[in-house]
Amino acid sequence: MPLGEDRSTAAELARLVGPLDDVAGPRYAGLARRIGELVALGQLPPGTRLPAERDLAAALTVSRVTVASAYRLLREEGRARTRHGAGTVLEAPAADAVWTAPATDPGVLDLAHAAPEAAPELAPAYRQALSRLPSLTAGHGYAPGGLPELRAAIADRYTARGLPTDPEQVVVTAGTGDATALVVEALLQPGDRVLVEHPTYPGALGMVTAAGGRCVPVALDAADPDAVVGAAHLAVRQSSPRLAFLMPDFSNPSGARLSAAGRRRLAATLWQQGVLAVVDEVTAELWLDDEGPLPPYAAGLPDAATVTVGGLSKAVWGGLRVGWLRTDAALAASLGSTLGRRQLSVSPLDQLAATALVRDLDAVLAGRRALLRERRDVLLAELAARLPHWSAPRPGGGLSAWCVLPPGTGSAALTAAAAPLGLLLAEGRVFGTGTAFDDHLRLPFTLPPDRLRTAIATLASVDAALRSGPVARHPVRPVTVV
Repeated sequence: MPLGEDRSTAAELARLVGPLDDVAGPRYAGLARRIGELVALGQLPPGTRLPAERDLAAALTVSRVTVASAYRLLREEGRARTRHGAGTVLEAPAADAVWTAPATDPGVLDLAHAAPEAAPELAPAYRQALSRLPSLTAGHGYAPGGLPELRAAIADRYTARGLPTDPEQVVVTAGTGDATALVVEALLQPGDRVLVEHPTYPGALGMVTAAGGRCVPVALDAADPDAVVGAAHLAVRQSSPRLAFLMPDFSNPSGARLSAAGRRRLAATLWQQGVLAVVDEVTAELWLDDEGPLPPYAAGLPDAATVTVGGLSKAVWGGLRVGWLRTDAALAASLGSTLGRRQLSVSPLDQLAATALVRDLDAVLAGRRALLRERRDVLLAELAARLPHWSAPRPGGGLSAWCVLPPGTGSAALTAAAAPLGLLLAEGRVFGTGTAFDDHLRLPFTLPPDRLRTAIATLASVDAALRSGPVARHPVRPVTVV
């Protein structure tokens, strides 16, 4: 229960914090950390007045200096402040969630990143690429904008999907994220606003912030995806964003998918208001149920209305750093020039392999969908069996489930408690602006079934420990999490 305002709160806070004998490092830092965890869990809401230093020191049987130092650390971290006549009061933490790099330790269960192993077609594509490499080695090896044959293959695929495209409208980049970063770098000025779905891909939020832009979040609900159209219309009229970052198909992390009518209405709204849409299609063809393909967002629009970005990281393998963007030829040429100043070319060998894979992408995707469908069902079954008090909507596609946590459970606390056990999670706050979505947790279904089962069993044990009291601070086994 939240703390009250009288002196008995010292005893209540001491009970919630638990003994400090087993904390790593200085006791004051351990006390501050545990108070921060209680805030993340919602057991200490912002605005709560902390007990007087002397009272809490007596309740915890520690020195007053320890408590005073913990309060000071909380203030320095922006988690508390001193109000005249009210003592030390907890504050809502700043958006300090960190999205860690993918783990390289094979012993770590990585549920922080939605990245399956390589598709079986990858190795044959590289063998084919090696056989064709001698045709390029007599030259300088640079291909600004991409190898002509890869650009043609990408253009042909867009055309087959209902979006007529010429190779001159395609620029090859080092992955989908690189394509998005290129657009932000070239077109966004400091102070410009960018409309973003909320929640959305953390990398996009980081790119906008790094460029000095300001995110304008628009709520996205997987249960009613098309509701974003009206919200976006209002946000555009009020904020006049320069760009909009969208994932109309199986948005990361919510799994929301706009209907054909919904995407047409959203596209018309943004185009009429002069907002350039940056549309991430990296999961567009990863439908897992009977919905099948929908028209690309950019279909029926002037080419200059949209920059569509895509790549092979989800369909084939994250280690294949080949992506692309598609827009009108003039903007493509301008973006290609910007890319050329940053890097002369993506690896020709990788591009040759990507050409073979794009030409055979229907077969690659069929295998990938079957694999993800099986793993999605395993994940949902394990969640239903081990964490029935969680809400895990069934995604129709993509690579992850966006779980709603029960009251009193926070993703930040789950993430912190799971890491020492070798389970890597991404707390919900990284997918939003401010401190939103601590009550959500994205769970990819990209690990093999046996590792998914182990990961959910570990997660269930962490959840049970958090709900029963302070979590043991001794890891089960040492791991390196990066």
